[in-house]
Amino acid sequence: MDGQLFDEVYTEMAARSGKFDRIWYVGVKTTGIFCRMVCPARTPLAKNVEFFGSIQECLHAGFRPCKRCRPMSLRDEGPDWVGELVKRVQESSVKLRDGDLRTMGLEPATVRRHFERHFGMSFHGYQRAWRMGQAIGSLRSGGDSVDAAMAAGYASESGFREAFERIVGVNVRDSDSARLAFARWIDTPIGGMVAVGSDDGLGILEFVDRRMLETELRDYERLTQRKIVPGDHPVLDQAEGELAEYFRGERREFGVRLDLRGTEFQIRVWRELVAIPWGELRSYGEQAKRLGNSSAVRAVGRANGMNRMSIVVPCHRVVGADGSLTGYGGGLWRKKWLLELEGMSL
Repeated sequence: MDGQLFDEVYTEMAARSGKFDRIWYVGVKTTGIFCRMVCPARTPLAKNVEFFGSIQECLHAGFRPCKRCRPMSLRDEGPDWVGELVKRVQESSVKLRDGDLRTMGLEPATVRRHFERHFGMSFHGYQRAWRMGQAIGSLRSGGDSVDAAMAAGYASESGFREAFERIVGVNVRDSDSARLAFARWIDTPIGGMVAVGSDDGLGILEFVDRRMLETELRDYERLTQRKIVPGDHPVLDQAEGELAEYFRGERREFGVRLDLRGTEFQIRVWRELVAIPWGELRSYGEQAKRLGNSSAVRAVGRANGMNRMSIVVPCHRVVGADGSLTGYGGGLWRKKWLLELEGMSL
């Protein structure tokens, strides 16, 4: 989030205007709590807050929901059991399964639909995001992995690592360094990102709240025959440095080596995306023509959607034929934000 937008959002939050309520959520670094924009609690200092575009982002960043403004409550009047489930997840280390829900007199499918509608994720997805967010929050603040595992409700560090592998795609048990890729969390002004790289180059750069992230990580491991582990690599150092320069407005082209994995057509589409200059827009139709097949508009759109590297492979620069914003895996608000960073107003 750039300074001007931050100042606007912060001002509206401090005034309790409600203008950005449920559009942005505020995380308070000093307390580890996230709130609605109309929370009645004392306004935190600007230097101590982060703004997030979704509840899932807040959870993944390790923030807990405020007990005063209850950001995890329903937008409209709803059944009491929703709040009770949220409370049980936050206060218990025991994972609730479908059988537990039925014992409580709840139909798992009904629970899933309610959580997807109001929170943008299934109930089991919420449980995973909550636990992992608490563990990641502990690690990011310098905590030990064992302490983080216990705080997240896992019986052992191995349990935490297995859960991290399931959620983030990281397998820490493979010791063959030649067959490894390395994952890193990167903070950006518009949310956390996961970067994955190896000696072959950068393979993934994706927002942590993208629904397809788990699929992308599994596909990457399948296509590269590499296991993803948390760690450092020069490719990740370069990607993080260049990304920071981009967000500061100091970089228009990325030099990090890319490891593009997909079908021949997908790779051609992604290379054409990389060729779109900073500050320019193209339609799906224009992209198809440049590939030599003007009738392949839908196929181009699908390939864009399969792009695993946000920003550096700039699918955010592709818009509809009428110039309107269209689907973006990181969310349309991020697409608009990135285009405005590049000097384009839509």
